Amino acid sequence: MEASEFCKKVEDLAASGSTDGYIDAVLCVCEENRMEPFVGAKLLSKPIIEKIKKEGKDINLLPTSAKLPFE
Repeated sequence: MEASEFCKKVEDLAASGSTDGYIDAVLCVCEENRMEPFVGAKLLSKPIIEKIKKEGKDINLLPTSAKLPFE
């Protein structure tokens, strides 16, 4: 599977609302294509990686950086 095709499927799943977000969408696409998540991670585009990082911070999977109160 090509990276562009993989990313398109992840974007479509995440946008449709049938998954709980990008992390879940990546896992679903990996499962459908019988590939390990670490293989799917290599196919992700930079924008999807950033969305996954934000999602991870929002649900406390990744540490958040300090934010200034006047942002």
